[in-house]
Amino acid sequence: MEIRPTVATDLPRLMGLDHSCSSDYVWQVDLRREGGQVSVNLREVRLPRPVSVPYPRNQFALADEWQYRSVMLTAAVPEPAGYICLNAQSAAEVIWITDLVVAPELRKRGMGLSLLKSAEAWALERSSRMLFFEMTAKNHPAIRLAQKFGFEFCGYNDHYYANHDVALFFGRTLK
Repeated sequence: MEIRPTVATDLPRLMGLDHSCSSDYVWQVDLRREGGQVSVNLREVRLPRPVSVPYPRNQFALADEWQYRSVMLTAAVPEPAGYICLNAQSAAEVIWITDLVVAPELRKRGMGLSLLKSAEAWALERSSRMLFFEMTAKNHPAIRLAQKFGFEFCGYNDHYYANHDVALFFGRTLK
Protein backbone atom coordinates (compact mmCIF):
# COMPACT_ATOMS: atom_id res chain seq x y z
CA MET A 1 0.00 0.00 0.00
CA GLU A 2 1.21 3.46 -0.93
CA ILE A 3 -0.02 6.62 0.77
CA ARG A 4 0.55 9.72 -1.30
CA PRO A 5 -0.94 13.15 -1.99
CA THR A 6 -4.16 12.91 -3.96
CA VAL A 7 -4.12 13.79 -7.66
CA ALA A 8 -7.10 14.74 -9.81
CA THR A 9 -7.19 11.35 -11.54
CA ASP A 10 -7.83 9.66 -8.14
CA LEU A 11 -11.10 11.52 -7.60
CA PRO A 12 -13.52 9.44 -9.72
CA ARG A 13 -12.44 6.25 -7.93
CA LEU A 14 -12.50 7.89 -4.47
CA MET A 15 -15.93 9.43 -5.02
CA GLY A 16 -17.19 6.03 -6.18
CA LEU A 17 -16.22 4.29 -2.93
CA ASP A 18 -19.01 3.23 -0.62
CA HIS A 19 -18.69 5.92 2.06
CA SER A 20 -21.32 4.41 4.37
CA CYS A 21 -20.54 2.06 7.23
CA SER A 22 -22.34 -0.48 9.36
CA SER A 23 -22.65 0.08 13.09
CA ASP A 24 -23.82 -1.97 16.06
CA TYR A 25 -23.52 0.98 18.47
CA VAL A 26 -24.20 4.71 18.63
CA TRP A 27 -23.15 7.36 21.09
CA GLN A 28 -26.26 8.89 22.59
CA VAL A 29 -26.10 12.47 23.84
CA ASP A 30 -28.26 13.49 26.82
CA LEU A 31 -28.28 17.22 27.56
CA ARG A 32 -29.78 18.57 30.78
CA ARG A 33 -30.17 22.19 31.88
CA GLU A 34 -30.92 22.80 35.54
CA GLY A 35 -30.57 26.05 37.47
CA GLY A 36 -27.94 27.67 35.28
CA GLN A 37 -25.95 24.45 34.96
CA VAL A 38 -25.63 22.33 31.87
CA SER A 39 -24.68 18.69 32.05
CA VAL A 40 -23.95 16.43 29.13
CA ASN A 41 -23.94 12.68 29.35
CA LEU A 42 -22.62 10.58 26.50
CA ARG A 43 -23.15 6.87 26.51
CA GLU A 44 -22.47 4.09 24.10
CA VAL A 45 -25.71 2.27 23.27
CA ARG A 46 -25.85 -1.14 21.60
CA LEU A 47 -28.43 -1.24 18.82
CA PRO A 48 -30.83 -4.17 18.48
CA ARG A 49 -29.43 -4.83 14.99
CA PRO A 50 -26.68 -3.34 12.82
CA VAL A 51 -27.63 -0.21 10.92
CA SER A 52 -26.19 1.30 7.78
CA VAL A 53 -24.80 4.75 8.55
CA PRO A 54 -24.78 7.12 5.57
CA TYR A 55 -21.80 9.41 5.11
CA PRO A 56 -22.65 12.88 6.48
CA ARG A 57 -21.22 14.76 3.50
CA ASN A 58 -21.85 14.67 -0.23
CA GLN A 59 -19.07 12.42 -1.51
CA PHE A 60 -19.41 13.89 -5.01
CA ALA A 61 -18.58 17.39 -3.73
CA LEU A 62 -15.06 16.03 -3.30
CA ALA A 63 -14.36 16.87 -6.95
CA ASP A 64 -14.99 20.56 -6.24
CA GLU A 65 -13.57 20.78 -2.71
CA TRP A 66 -10.44 18.61 -2.58
CA GLN A 67 -8.05 21.39 -3.57
CA TYR A 68 -9.36 23.61 -0.75
CA ARG A 69 -8.15 21.13 1.87
CA SER A 70 -4.74 21.69 3.41
CA VAL A 71 -3.88 18.23 2.17
CA MET A 72 -5.70 15.15 0.94
CA LEU A 73 -3.86 11.84 1.05
CA THR A 74 -4.81 8.74 -0.94
CA ALA A 75 -4.11 5.12 -0.06
CA ALA A 76 -3.51 3.08 -3.21
CA VAL A 77 -3.20 -0.73 -3.49
CA PRO A 78 -2.37 -0.07 -6.43
CA GLU A 79 -5.71 1.62 -7.27
CA PRO A 80 -7.01 4.36 -4.94
CA ALA A 81 -8.90 2.60 -2.12
CA GLY A 82 -9.08 5.19 0.66
CA TYR A 83 -8.38 8.79 1.58
CA ILE A 84 -8.04 11.27 4.41
CA CYS A 85 -8.67 15.04 4.29
CA LEU A 86 -6.87 17.46 6.59
CA ASN A 87 -7.45 21.13 7.30
CA ALA A 88 -4.77 23.15 9.06
CA GLN A 89 -5.58 26.04 11.37
CA SER A 90 -2.17 27.63 11.58
CA ALA A 91 -3.05 30.27 14.18
CA ALA A 92 -3.94 27.54 16.66
CA GLU A 93 -1.35 25.06 15.31
CA VAL A 94 -4.01 22.37 14.98
CA ILE A 95 -5.00 19.99 12.20
CA TRP A 96 -8.56 18.78 11.68
CA ILE A 97 -9.27 15.41 10.10
CA THR A 98 -12.59 15.97 8.36
CA ASP A 99 -12.83 12.85 6.21
CA LEU A 100 -11.44 9.32 6.45
CA VAL A 101 -12.81 6.77 4.00
CA VAL A 102 -11.65 3.23 3.20
CA ALA A 103 -13.16 0.88 0.62
CA PRO A 104 -15.47 -1.55 2.47
CA GLU A 105 -13.62 -4.65 1.28
CA LEU A 106 -10.36 -3.30 2.76
CA ARG A 107 -11.67 -2.14 6.14
CA LYS A 108 -10.23 -3.69 9.31
CA ARG A 109 -6.93 -4.36 7.52
CA GLY A 110 -4.91 -1.38 8.76
CA MET A 111 -5.52 1.09 5.94
CA GLY A 112 -7.39 3.57 8.17
CA LEU A 113 -4.62 3.36 10.77
CA SER A 114 -1.99 3.92 8.06
CA LEU A 115 -3.86 6.98 6.82
CA LEU A 116 -4.00 8.33 10.40
CA LYS A 117 -0.24 7.75 10.82
CA SER A 118 0.41 9.62 7.57
CA ALA A 119 -1.83 12.46 8.76
CA GLU A 120 0.08 12.63 12.02
CA ALA A 121 3.42 12.68 10.18
CA TRP A 122 2.17 15.51 7.94
CA ALA A 123 1.00 17.46 11.00
CA LEU A 124 4.31 16.95 12.81
CA GLU A 125 6.25 18.20 9.76
CA ARG A 126 4.32 21.45 10.19
CA SER A 127 5.00 21.65 13.93
CA SER A 128 1.32 21.29 14.74
CA ARG A 129 0.55 20.72 18.38
CA MET A 130 -2.85 19.01 18.15
CA LEU A 131 -4.74 16.69 15.83
CA PHE A 132 -8.55 16.61 15.90
CA PHE A 133 -10.80 13.99 14.30
CA GLU A 134 -14.50 14.55 13.69
CA MET A 135 -17.15 11.91 12.99
CA THR A 136 -20.86 11.30 13.46
CA ALA A 137 -22.06 9.81 16.74
CA LYS A 138 -23.37 6.87 14.68
CA ASN A 139 -20.00 5.94 13.16
CA HIS A 140 -18.86 3.42 15.75
CA PRO A 141 -16.04 2.00 13.56
CA ALA A 142 -14.47 5.49 13.26
CA ILE A 143 -14.88 6.10 16.99
CA ARG A 144 -13.07 2.83 17.76
CA LEU A 145 -10.32 3.65 15.24
CA ALA A 146 -9.81 7.07 16.83
CA GLN A 147 -9.59 5.53 20.30
CA LYS A 148 -7.19 2.83 19.07
CA PHE A 149 -4.92 5.57 17.69
CA GLY A 150 -4.89 7.41 21.02
CA PHE A 151 -7.49 10.08 20.41
CA GLU A 152 -9.62 11.11 23.38
CA PHE A 153 -13.16 12.43 23.31
CA CYS A 154 -13.07 16.22 23.63
CA GLY A 155 -16.46 17.54 22.52
CA TYR A 156 -19.54 17.34 20.38
CA ASN A 157 -21.83 19.55 18.31
CA ASP A 158 -25.52 18.85 17.90
CA HIS A 159 -26.83 19.18 14.31
CA TYR A 160 -23.28 19.75 12.99
CA TYR A 161 -23.67 18.07 9.63
CA ALA A 162 -26.08 19.05 6.83
CA ASN A 163 -28.12 15.92 7.61
CA HIS A 164 -28.40 17.18 11.26
CA ASP A 165 -26.30 14.38 12.72
CA VAL A 166 -24.37 14.95 15.93
CA ALA A 167 -20.61 15.36 15.46
CA LEU A 168 -18.19 13.92 17.99
CA PHE A 169 -14.72 15.42 18.28
CA PHE A 170 -11.67 13.50 19.40
CA GLY A 171 -8.27 15.08 19.98
CA ARG A 172 -4.69 13.95 20.29
CA THR A 173 -1.72 16.00 21.43
CA LEU A 174 1.27 15.70 19.11
CA LYS A 175 4.79 15.38 20.50
